[in-house]
Amino acid sequence: MLHFSRDEFDARRDRLMLEMGEQKLDALMLFAQESMYWLTGYDTFGFCHFQCLVVKADGEMQLLTRSADLRQARQTSTLESISIWRDRGSADPVIELRDMLDDMGLLGARIGVEWATHGLTAANGQMVQERLGSFATLKEASNLVPLLRAVKTPAEIETVREAARLGDEAFDAALPLIKAGANEADILAALQGEVLRQGGDYPANPFIVGSGRDALLCRYKSGRRILDDQDQLTLEWAGVKSQYHAALMKTVIVGRPSERHVELHTAAREALDAVEAAMVPGSSFGDVFDAHAAVMEAHELVRHRLSACGYSLGARYAPSWMDTPMFYSGNPQPIVPDMTLFAHMIIMDSDRDTAMTLGRTYLTTTGAPEPLSRLSLDLISV
Repeated sequence: MLHFSRDEFDARRDRLMLEMGEQKLDALMLFAQESMYWLTGYDTFGFCHFQCLVVKADGEMQLLTRSADLRQARQTSTLESISIWRDRGSADPVIELRDMLDDMGLLGARIGVEWATHGLTAANGQMVQERLGSFATLKEASNLVPLLRAVKTPAEIETVREAARLGDEAFDAALPLIKAGANEADILAALQGEVLRQGGDYPANPFIVGSGRDALLCRYKSGRRILDDQDQLTLEWAGVKSQYHAALMKTVIVGRPSERHVELHTAAREALDAVEAAMVPGSSFGDVFDAHAAVMEAHELVRHRLSACGYSLGARYAPSWMDTPMFYSGNPQPIVPDMTLFAHMIIMDSDRDTAMTLGRTYLTTTGAPEPLSRLSLDLISV
């Protein structure tokens, strides 16, 4: 099953070929699963094993993967040329990759490599360098496809809009369950279950559900808790459609918000407003972070904020839905129209065990960004 038209995939291939020409690459070795998905539709979690999609400058493509993913590639992608390396005691998939590259006429070629990806372990990367370093000239190309993916096509934007709708619906399903005596497990099940019930997908990383002191955590962890009469609950979740993510983040107060909760929410809302004002063409990702940081500094919250305040979103695979570019100090990547970007204001005051978060996904335009969520930014107490 293809989630996009053949014409869409052809246009993506043409964009890639143009960029490869600009970088004078004869071929590109793709190891990132999201790169393969974006280019061909190939949809699998088999990247936990060695696989590589080779793309030549003329558009020819050939996939090397394991037998378990042969049918996966045939049924989910536009690929026609698929080679299999077989599991056995003496298996050396990189030698088989070298043979495939040789058959494709790439001996001595200038080949870009996606080194910076979870789809290529350090051990496998060392083998690629050792076995192919004398076969061809290997060039760092980890950002080539991610920067192309960062700017969405109309078809991708439509998919992200649906993901955003699913994210809103998930929160609507979970909110009535958030109350004193509630089990975090039920809230998590409502969030994830609603996305799946409406035809969405699993996220690339687990949702964050943490209350009490755990509301100050920015990662999923094992274990569930019962909400107290007076509590705080931090949620980070995403609507996901065809592997495309639209993330959201909130801290919900059970009982009466403390004075500190109100102070932190005020700062988070001001910071998000500042980020929106900076998220326009002509600004950089670093400028967006600086707008967030200035508000935090004005509220004397420098010790309690993070060193990044968001990132690009799109089609991603485990272990994380975070994509590049990211909002951090000094990042020169420019904001351009048709990016889908998640901005999160995260304030964790460990001195007072008080958490506050606020975040949503935006579509950049030629002017102000468009929020893709309909949910209110007001402080929620139940």
